[in-house]
Amino acid sequence: MTGNVVSRRYAKALFAIGAAKGEADQKTYGEQLVTLSDSISEAPEAVEFFKNPSFSNEEKKAVVNQLVDKLSVDPMVKNFCDLLADNGRVELLPAIASDYKGMMDAVSGVLSGELITVSELNEERKSAIQSKLEEQAGKKLELTFDTDKDILGGIVLRIGDKVMDASLKAQLQILKENIKRGE
Repeated sequence: MTGNVVSRRYAKALFAIGAAKGEADQKTYGEQLVTLSDSISEAPEAVEFFKNPSFSNEEKKAVVNQLVDKLSVDPMVKNFCDLLADNGRVELLPAIASDYKGMMDAVSGVLSGELITVSELNEERKSAIQSKLEEQAGKKLELTFDTDKDILGGIVLRIGDKVMDASLKAQLQILKENIKRGE
């Protein structure tokens, strides 16, 4: 989850409303928030528009309402977006969606993570690694796979706020520190 206290509060409020209405509504709200967030994030002009203080909250609300109508979201999510626009917080929608997803994952016992390797893994290898990690964690994992040539070899696994760095770069750094200390 992001470090923004404001986005967490908004996400928590919508999450509580969804929980009171039922699990299906709670999941629907989360999916619709992510869809709205992706729509805004994919258009850099929209991100800049919502961050720009020279546009009034009413103008931002009109744009949000057009987007909400186009995506035909639940009335509760529409009201939530109206509230964000009224309070000048529409630019927080991506962070709110991320926080909401984190809350949904926590409730459903899903861990989100990222696995970084030097080269692209094939689908068979990805699924094997994911199933092995799920078995070790005892929970369902949502892994994103990424590549980074700077790690030189090995893997870097980030799950939540934990990082397991088994990269060649990290091992060389440890060796360098040990040599400096004379070990």
